[in-house]
Amino acid sequence: MSPAFAWSLLLAGAVVITSVVPLGAARSQADFSLADLSAPRAMFDRLPAWGKRASWAHQNSFEAFSLHAPAALLCLVAGVDAPVAIAAAWLHPLLRLVYIPAYVANVPPLRALCWAAGLLCSGLLYVEGLKAILSQA
Repeated sequence: MSPAFAWSLLLAGAVVITSVVPLGAARSQADFSLADLSAPRAMFDRLPAWGKRASWAHQNSFEAFSLHAPAALLCLVAGVDAPVAIAAAWLHPLLRLVYIPAYVANVPPLRALCWAAGLLCSGLLYVEGLKAILSQA
């Protein structure tokens, strides 16, 4: 059993947490006050353009994690040792980490590449995990 899948889970979770940093910076530029804590999404209209993209990148980080985590867990539980799956497990968090600044800086080609490649990595994990489960049956 490869520890790459456990590390992938941990690192993908860390990427979600990291996505808060640019969002926090944008909120500070939008004159965030304690009153905004009652409705933090209401201040979205006050964010600068890059801050809106930071908010979207943050939301997308949760979406990507919710798709990737079960795939990594499946590989972990199934004992996958395929090199392509191990590479995908390591590559996914790296791609997602590059995705955030690409989104915030408004670099659509890089953002799209990171998004698609990250999605492919999760898909590969599902395929390899399913293959391993079916071969054990």
